Amino acid sequence: MIKKRCSVRRYQATPVPEEAIGQLLEAARWAPSAGNLQPWFFYVVRSQGVKECLAAAALEQRFIAQAPVVIVVCAEPERSGRVYGERGRRLYCYQDTAAAVQNILLAATAMGLGTCWVGAFHEDRVRECLAVPPHRVPVAIIPVGYPAEEPVHRTTRREPEEIVSYV
Repeated sequence: MIKKRCSVRRYQATPVPEEAIGQLLEAARWAPSAGNLQPWFFYVVRSQGVKECLAAAALEQRFIAQAPVVIVVCAEPERSGRVYGERGRRLYCYQDTAAAVQNILLAATAMGLGTCWVGAFHEDRVRECLAVPPHRVPVAIIPVGYPAEEPVHRTTRREPEEIVSYV
C-alpha cells in the first residue's frame, strides 16, 4: 500500500459508505503516539457548505469541496504537553497526528479510496469553518472519495545514498 498510495485530486460523486469512514477513523485511532496519549481529534465533513469553506481556507484548492467526504485532523498539544512539557506540545503531538494521517491515507488506499494530504491552508479560516476550539490545532485536511481517474503515481524518489548515513 505504501507504494500504491498517491495524491488524488479528482473524485467521483459516489458517496463513501459510513462503514468505510469508520474503518479510516479506526486506522487513525491505532496510530502510535508518545506515551499512548493519542493527541488527536477528527472532524468528518459531509456538508457541502463546510467543504466549500475548507476549500477556500486551503488556498482555493477546489478539489477539497468535490470530494464526498473530508476529514480534518487536529492535534491537541496540551494533551502531550501535560506529560512531556514543551517538547510534547511543540513536537510529539504533531508527530503523533502525522502518524494518524498516514494511517488514514494507507487504509483508504487499501479500500480503493483516493485521498490527498493537504497541509496548505489558513489555520484561522479552517478554525472558523469548523468552530475548532482553541485547544485543538488543525494539521491536515484529507479529502476522501473514489478516484475519478487513474491517479498518477510519482515513481521518483531520492536515492538511498542521498538520504541515509550509516554510523
